[in-house]
Amino acid sequence: MVLRAPEDLGLHDVEQPTPDRDHVLVRVAYSGICGTDLKIYKGSIPVRHPLIMGHEMVGELVDGGGRVVVDPGLYCGACYCCREGSTSMCPNGGLIGRDSDGGFAEYVMAPRSHVFALPDAIGSRVAPLIQVLTTCLHGQRKVGIFPGQSVVVMGLGVTGLLHVQLAKARGAHPVIGVSRSAWKRRLAEELGADITLEGADVRGVLEATEGRGADALIESTGVMSSIAGAISMARLGATLLLFGISTAAEGALPFYQLYFKELTIVNSRAAKSEDFPASIDLVASGAVKLEPLVTHVIGLYELASAIHMLESDTDRRMKIILENR
Repeated sequence: MVLRAPEDLGLHDVEQPTPDRDHVLVRVAYSGICGTDLKIYKGSIPVRHPLIMGHEMVGELVDGGGRVVVDPGLYCGACYCCREGSTSMCPNGGLIGRDSDGGFAEYVMAPRSHVFALPDAIGSRVAPLIQVLTTCLHGQRKVGIFPGQSVVVMGLGVTGLLHVQLAKARGAHPVIGVSRSAWKRRLAEELGADITLEGADVRGVLEATEGRGADALIESTGVMSSIAGAISMARLGATLLLFGISTAAEGALPFYQLYFKELTIVNSRAAKSEDFPASIDLVASGAVKLEPLVTHVIGLYELASAIHMLESDTDRRMKIILENR
């Protein structure tokens, strides 16, 4: 499925990639769609055209190496960021599906170092979500959640629900999920949330944390009012992870609380290759469940319709998976 120009997407026959010795060819089985794909499609993220999008993908190695999930984050390995271990911030890097052809196709080429074997315990249909999980794990590793800490997750979309499960797997208690959607709150409870709240309920958080406020807060919406709510629910000395991508240039926040509470503000970008093995293990062990997050599975040829589904604020839509059929 080739994006010829913004909002100009269609089925085309293209030449099969020819990998060199540092790359492998993957026959794509399933791929996931996310907000980045919508922005590329709309033209708000500039790319070269024509482009094959898609950066959440799973398939089989053409050379017979079995099922793999692809790490789409590219990096040079030589710059300062790479040398000090921050490959996700490599200024010379890129993203498969944005800066090179991606997984919305029959085949995708990836660096040999960027494919990770999938155990039998993980089904191919849900495996594209592992890439999303790596970004959540990367963020939580930066925060350093410890057993017994109270954690609030603001926003219970796909990443918010992954954050809930990760926090539980790391021993956090209580884990509190916040969403206006009753359906998402119920799903969060099924996936391990100890408490769910309809909005930025400061009193509810205080009651759940012996009057202190939350130790760590994960803001996964990128909405300014949600960030403000998270600050209000934080205890003195808490840590706030700004995980949701915000494009706001200005907004109202309780700035005095930032000073008075001496909060630590952390943000994370993408993931690192080292996050993939750990994420695969979390899913294979059952500590993180992906199946409940997949609400739609449709054919690759219906990509345009799937992208438009992302524009609708549907309460009962979570992850959309494309099947290569």
